Amino acid sequence: MATSARWSAIRLLPALRRAETRASVASAASLADLAASPPGLLLLFRSLSTAAARAGKEEARWKEALDKLRNIGISAHIDSGKTTLTERILYYTGRIHEIHEVRGRDGVGAKMDSMDLEREKGITIQSAATYCAWNGYQVNIIDTPGHVDFTIEVERALRVLDGAILVLCSVGGVQSQSITVDRQMRRYEVPRVGFINKLDRMGADPWKVLSQARSKLRHHSAAVQVPIGLEEDFQGLIDLVQLKAYYFQGSSGENVVTADVPLNMEAIVAEKRHELIETVSEVDDKLAEFFLSDEPVSSSDLDMAIRRATISRKFVPVFMGSAFKNKGVQPLLDGVIRYLPCPTEVENYALDQTKNEEKVLLSGSPAGPLVALAFKLEEGRFGQLTYLRIYEGIIRKGDFIINVNTGKKIKVPRLVRMHSDEMEDIQEAYAGQIVAVFGVDCASGDTFTDGSVKYTMTSMNVPEPVMSLAVSPVSKDSGGQFSKALNRFQKEDPTFRVGLDAESGQTIISGMGELHLDIYVERIRREYKVDAAVGKPRVNFRETVTQRADFDYLHKKQSGGQGQYGRVTGYIEPLPAGSPTKFEFENMLVGQAIPSNFIPAIEKGSKKQPTRECNGGSLIGHPVENIRVVLTDGASHAVDSSELAFKLASIYAFRQCYSMAKPVILEPVMLVELKVPTEFQGSVTGDINKRKGLILGNDQDGDDTVITANVPLNNMFGYSTALRSMTQGKGEFTMEYKEHLPVSQDVQMQLVNSYKATRGGD
Repeated sequence: MATSARWSAIRLLPALRRAETRASVASAASLADLAASPPGLLLLFRSLSTAAARAGKEEARWKEALDKLRNIGISAHIDSGKTTLTERILYYTGRIHEIHEVRGRDGVGAKMDSMDLEREKGITIQSAATYCAWNGYQVNIIDTPGHVDFTIEVERALRVLDGAILVLCSVGGVQSQSITVDRQMRRYEVPRVGFINKLDRMGADPWKVLSQARSKLRHHSAAVQVPIGLEEDFQGLIDLVQLKAYYFQGSSGENVVTADVPLNMEAIVAEKRHELIETVSEVDDKLAEFFLSDEPVSSSDLDMAIRRATISRKFVPVFMGSAFKNKGVQPLLDGVIRYLPCPTEVENYALDQTKNEEKVLLSGSPAGPLVALAFKLEEGRFGQLTYLRIYEGIIRKGDFIINVNTGKKIKVPRLVRMHSDEMEDIQEAYAGQIVAVFGVDCASGDTFTDGSVKYTMTSMNVPEPVMSLAVSPVSKDSGGQFSKALNRFQKEDPTFRVGLDAESGQTIISGMGELHLDIYVERIRREYKVDAAVGKPRVNFRETVTQRADFDYLHKKQSGGQGQYGRVTGYIEPLPAGSPTKFEFENMLVGQAIPSNFIPAIEKGSKKQPTRECNGGSLIGHPVENIRVVLTDGASHAVDSSELAFKLASIYAFRQCYSMAKPVILEPVMLVELKVPTEFQGSVTGDINKRKGLILGNDQDGDDTVITANVPLNNMFGYSTALRSMTQGKGEFTMEYKEHLPVSQDVQMQLVNSYKATRGGD
């Protein structure tokens, strides 16, 4: 009896451990001993019920904490006012005690632009994380760059966030980078609210911007506010949900005064509220019932419907204001709390590595096993700083965690919360939070667990670099610091690549554009005190084949002793359009003409040849992509065949047939958006045509013309200077990588000839 009772108690121990939710279970074994007698078993059940009650309270506490947490990003086109908006949010939530402007006009600069370069240029280069509290809610904020060259910063921020604010300029409207950022938000399924900023500027038109958001971004959106006046007369806002007017008083707009809707605006408020209810009812069944039955819709019903539709990503509520003039920021914060999801309302999936990457829905609860994603790395004063988003479980200072990607067991020496470039030490962090750890060696995109599960989070989308520069330190003594800088930047930024030119021996850095590479060269000079000599920018061309070509190559070498023998037969052909891979190797060999242990060496040789600068194999020494290599036959020798022989045979076979496959050069084509005064439209359009650009659209925007075009990157060097001189400094443009396309025949001949000339005319 005693023995069976003891086993009953021991079987109950896992329930006790779960019920304790990480509370101390040191007394569990003694409870099992106690349960060896029936009275002891009764005592054990009492202990279990107490622990379960404690666990219930603990769970309720965690749930309340997670309900009051928001992880948001602020994203937009360059110069829409993201950093200014973040500065106001930090001020109104009490995180900072005075407001400073972007570009460091007052010698201080915005809090989130902590890098000197950011303050000088007035742009955000790195995404910066901070946190604040608003009406009892904790808000983690990531301010991201608007410039297309730093798009990876936006990618990795959106990968780990639960919601976002898409900032749109009331004058510029929906611009090229707004479209890119919105596409990224869709990719990571991030619910968002819109914020039309700069209503105080001349030419502000929020209704035009809302219309553009619906047509260009395909947003199912409606305004939740109406401005009281515009431009110089912008005084405040009317909330269409609560039907209240807000005015912002005090030296920094810190006092929000609530009043009734002005009589002269009742008609437009009624019209816009009806439009809001109609738009939301199209995607929310509960509100649709009220709308179709012509019942009055209460503020709370409308509020709940907007929340449901926003979280399910069927609707985008649009707020308004002017961050620079300190108007509309507090209602936007209320909107973030009311309409954007908490961590448990967002579905996050992991891939179970023990079950062939089966998708697993994470609970988002601190009671589960630890699952955290390293989404950003920085080299700090105290070593590598790794930003983590915790999806499940708890991480504590001093804990041992396992990097699933490498299998390494690591101790967490220091855990911090970030406030731009300042740190606050914490002892623990739980699911839903964004924190940083020191001294953990890992790569961007690695997943950490407590060892009880083997999950990985899907990584973020990393675009290919489109431009390269040759760089070298001016002084030979500073080579060590120069290498250190390049290694650090490469680790921090997945779009920044470092390579070596096989012929010239020069170090080649590649990135997303001129500004991207300029910033890194400047950072090497400032942060590492190394002056770098910079070569002419180079475009990252690619090559591909356009037709099938057969190969049959015998590699035979006899030099005394064991020789080399390997024969490969097959063909190369282009991959079909839209293929997910850039290179395919197919073994269609029948029989044992080539022993199966040599096949991997043939594949390795085939793969190596297209993706390296080969001697005379490719047209201009750039990687070959979108190619399939098929092996159909071959021959081997009992003694002389080896892996090396077959690897060399496949390399030479590729060179032999490459020119017969009609290779073409692919060049990166950029999507360019220009905004120029209408009087300069003719000369700007003519210049685009001269640069072999294809004009896609020509729209009128007030006194300006907005031109969109596809232009080869190779023809865009120095364009900012040319545009300024053509438009008397009034024109502006943005560009982003679109795709690689074949160059024209004359350009191909030119590139091949110049490549041959640099190689000494061979």
